[in-house]
Amino acid sequence: MLLQEISSKLLTVTCDNVPSEAVTTARQAIMDTVGVTLAGANSAVAVLVRTGFAESIAAGKASVFGSTMRVDALSATLFNGTAAHAHDFDDCSNTMGGHPSAPIVPALWALAERHNLSGRALLSAYIAGVEVETRLGRAVNFHHYEKGWHPTATLGVFGAAAASAHLMRLTPEKTTMALGLAASMAAGLKANFGTMSKPFHVGFCARNGLSAAMLAAAGVTANPGALEHPQGFFNVYDEGHVNAKACLEDWAAPLDLIEPGIAFKRHPCCASTHPAIDALLILRDQHGLTAENVQAIRSWTHPRRLRHTNRPNPKSGLDAKFSVQYVLARALLQGRLTLSDFTDDAVTEPRVHAIMQQITAEPHPKADMNSFEHFFAEVTVTTTTGQQLHARVERPLGRDRNHPLPDGALEAKFIDCATPVVGSKSAVKLRDQLINLENIDTIAALAPLLSPDGLTSSTT
Repeated sequence: MLLQEISSKLLTVTCDNVPSEAVTTARQAIMDTVGVTLAGANSAVAVLVRTGFAESIAAGKASVFGSTMRVDALSATLFNGTAAHAHDFDDCSNTMGGHPSAPIVPALWALAERHNLSGRALLSAYIAGVEVETRLGRAVNFHHYEKGWHPTATLGVFGAAAASAHLMRLTPEKTTMALGLAASMAAGLKANFGTMSKPFHVGFCARNGLSAAMLAAAGVTANPGALEHPQGFFNVYDEGHVNAKACLEDWAAPLDLIEPGIAFKRHPCCASTHPAIDALLILRDQHGLTAENVQAIRSWTHPRRLRHTNRPNPKSGLDAKFSVQYVLARALLQGRLTLSDFTDDAVTEPRVHAIMQQITAEPHPKADMNSFEHFFAEVTVTTTTGQQLHARVERPLGRDRNHPLPDGALEAKFIDCATPVVGSKSAVKLRDQLINLENIDTIAALAPLLSPDGLTSSTT
């Protein structure tokens, strides 16, 4: 059965038997995830989720990022998972059709603190978890994504369960049970994009994945055929549109972390808007464009990407993260996008709305709905003098190894995310520790760097 075969393979993954390139990417992804989690720690959704679950929190060893709270592993995973996706600034996977690291890292971090585990063990488990969730992505996408499931949650729960089982050193049999349990906890609808539910998807899928591993460790059983059963995950979620062989075909040859690799975000908004942003920024820089000398902007993206980003009148900061019109207006005004551009107040600024009225977003007429090449955008700007300027971006910066972020950009992003929460000294120290993650003896030793002013507390 598929889950049994997947379990036996994922448990053999270690830093010692994968290419160094995979370890490097894993280290970068974990650093990036810690940074965006700190940035999201005091977001409205993170605060509200902590408030909503206040009565269920237990004292424990796991850190709630950006605070002095030390709580039970499941609560910490829920809270940190929600914070990790609060700003939609976390990394992406072309294969998964979602965000691979945010469902996994919070669960692993809480487990590692609870059991005094090493950075190297965390890295190995992370690599295994990403391979599992992206393998499932190969089996079900793009139907899964286009039907309306949120793969970050529906597939991420398998990644979190697999990674947690790996870190807990479960047997292949119990790992199979963990993945079978995860199949019954897969949920998340794209209808909730642009609301607080989307980051909460990540919090609960991370917690559910960890719960599945903990329950399996205790002896709770599940169906090893929960993927391919007539009423299993594949048929219930994507009947008639599944390539089950892709789960195991050429397993880890190469690892998904190597090809296509992780997509790191340059802009704190939905990745589907990034190619259009990059195209406009190219024109802005080349031609000195400003709000005053631009008459109109037209953007063409893949219909798969435009479906959830064609929002000409966003109502909130969260909604604006999925508005290609809003992000293009901001990009023209400022030449970059920052976290502060996605507050509710920022969205109501009259100067931004004035530019948005000049922006038209359309599906690209030559888009291939069966192609994996759906990360492109074309932008045409008409100036006040009647000149038409055109740029096409095949993939935005950071999307893959052939379109990397500039050198040092990921480390600078981490400092920008972490400094407002933990202070500049702790941010720099934490960055340096995460760059050296495979040599960290115990993840718990990093806890003081995750809280304001390096403080910790043993209670909630």
